[in-house]
Amino acid sequence: MQKLHDDPRIGLVAVGFSPADRLSAIARHHGWRGEVLSDPERRLYRRLGVGRARWWRVYNPGTLAVYARAVIGRRRLHRAEEDTRQLGADAVMVQATVRTLWRPASPDDRPPAAEVMAAAAEAVRRRAPDGG
Repeated sequence: MQKLHDDPRIGLVAVGFSPADRLSAIARHHGWRGEVLSDPERRLYRRLGVGRARWWRVYNPGTLAVYARAVIGRRRLHRAEEDTRQLGADAVMVQATVRTLWRPASPDDRPPAAEVMAAAAEAVRRRAPDGG
């Protein structure tokens, strides 16, 4: 997502339920430049209506294909230390109000980054006094 981020009026925020030190390490590892917030009690998840997936939604053909490609590519798989059934979400917010929200049914059901960034750019455009 941040590779598509070129508008200084759009801020990127990653929220996770892991402890802050783990999230910071993940952000550094991936070169994340946006804010990182820890929500171990999952308050934001609940407010956005983002719950946990049923096991068959998590370990569906799409997700199993990701694992199969990793095994075929001889990449080492690590045992999950987190809640693998907790779903994520993507949102566009303007002044703390959610304008667009994507709630996936499974971990592999996320919108393309370009779609999220386009929605964010549109929200910024609508807020601009001159419309652009």
